[in-house]
Amino acid sequence: MVVAKPGLDGHDRGAKVIARTLRDAGFEVVYTGLHQTPEQVVQAVIDEDADALGLSLLSGAHRVLVPRICEQLRAGGRDDVVVVVGGIIPEADVAPLTDAGVARVFTPGASLDEIGAWLEATLDARDVERG
Repeated sequence: MVVAKPGLDGHDRGAKVIARTLRDAGFEVVYTGLHQTPEQVVQAVIDEDADALGLSLLSGAHRVLVPRICEQLRAGGRDDVVVVVGGIIPEADVAPLTDAGVARVFTPGASLDEIGAWLEATLDARDVERG
């Protein structure tokens, strides 16, 4: 899994906590660091052959950056990547993000156990479907 902070948002405590929690739960996690462009995020997913991408956004730029990243994943032949978004996301923005290709949006208050369990179940189900 790749965890990324796209855009100019400089607050990465939550992304680091998620990355560490998932790593402790047995996931292989690569954290890209702050201020990543959509192109850098997609390249990290391709380079790491990641099954999932977690995007952490607190800047309000999610309606622009997330669809761009999802489009670039599709263009790069990686539409199989499970994309999740976490951060300050208004309820009204969840449906447009889902329409863009996001599998799940986690907002403040989501438990670390919930995030890990959902991701594990989703990836396991996808692997079963693939055979």
